[in-house]
Amino acid sequence: MEMSLDTFITQVTARARYDRPQEGARAVRNVLEVLGAHLVGADRTDLAALLPAGCGPLLTAAEPAGEALSPASFVRAVADHSNEDVAEARREIDAVLPTLAEAADHALLRRLLTQLPPGHAGLFGRTDPG
Repeated sequence: MEMSLDTFITQVTARARYDRPQEGARAVRNVLEVLGAHLVGADRTDLAALLPAGCGPLLTAAEPAGEALSPASFVRAVADHSNEDVAEARREIDAVLPTLAEAADHALLRRLLTQLPPGHAGLFGRTDPG
């Protein structure tokens, strides 16, 4: 069963311990826009199709990035993208990516993680694929 946008944002808001759903929605937008630039091909569109309406375009509209980012660089990219400090970017990532991982099926999540440099699994609340 597909997760609704309200449920997705509610889960992100709770994970980040935000006071308002608007903060959760902002976190979803910031993280998915950066993530989308670092995923390519069918994996990106497959993930977009599994996410609630309104989230998929955040992934697919991003122009592909010129280089892969380490997990630490990914956090900095979210901070730069959203004009926030690294601690707030990490808070957003720690709320959005594990929620996204729960929405994706295991096989797709594994394919996504193999597209990203080693270490990203931890950002999704998972261990690196073997």
